[in-house]
Amino acid sequence: MYFIESRDERTKLQPVSPPNPRDAAHWSGAPSPRPDVRPGRPAAWRIEKKSARTPREGALAHREARARLFHTFAHHELQAAELFAWGILAFPQTPLDFRIGLLQLCQSELEHLALYLEHMRVLGTRFGDHGIRDWFWERVPACADPCSFLAFLGLGLEGANLEHSHRFAHAFRGVGDKRGAQILDRIEREETAHVAFALKWFEHFTGEPLDYERWRAALPAPLSPGLLRGQPLNRAARRRAGMGEHFLIRLEAEGPAHLPAANAKGTGG
Repeated sequence: MYFIESRDERTKLQPVSPPNPRDAAHWSGAPSPRPDVRPGRPAAWRIEKKSARTPREGALAHREARARLFHTFAHHELQAAELFAWGILAFPQTPLDFRIGLLQLCQSELEHLALYLEHMRVLGTRFGDHGIRDWFWERVPACADPCSFLAFLGLGLEGANLEHSHRFAHAFRGVGDKRGAQILDRIEREETAHVAFALKWFEHFTGEPLDYERWRAALPAPLSPGLLRGQPLNRAARRRAGMGEHFLIRLEAEGPAHLPAANAKGTGG
């Protein structure tokens, strides 16, 4: 909880490693839900009410545009790490293996954050140089149960990131930023496993194989599947994560979805 609520920049961007999650002694014997936890933000960070426009791929020839994009992606990774930790607190009665998995995903997201921060320095910027918007935090706490949490964060936001990371890896490679492309390639590979984790546990909690309408129904309102996919659909990565052909056909057929301007989401997840 300290990691989530801290307002210290070093704690947010370079948190200490948690105890061994496989050691049962580090887990509370009878934990109580704490879904009211909200993220702390250092005073120097500028919080914005509207997401910044994603740079067009042609603009990525400019280092400043790539740095700004990586700043956005770094903040997405931070939110994801915080929210996996939130899931442990919000759903304490779930199986221990599930909560251990959430902690491992939190650590994975922090590794991705570190990769983005490293390359941002190469590109001449640091975290906090641009505004941020806690869009994920505006939505995920509305998830009332583990199914809704997995539907939105794991199958939804992380699923969409399979498209975004693949698309922008190609764009970075096209402008000669080999290291940036390598980072995005790695994140695509590792987040494929994150989506597979979400799919496995979504099926566990529902007691049924992944079904498109069941997933749609689990998303917190007013979200819809069209908001949680990129263009073009990364069918190969989604298949590796375990999504079936019928699910992919339905998702690909979804038209674009839009939230009111004040709630519009930036690209990436």
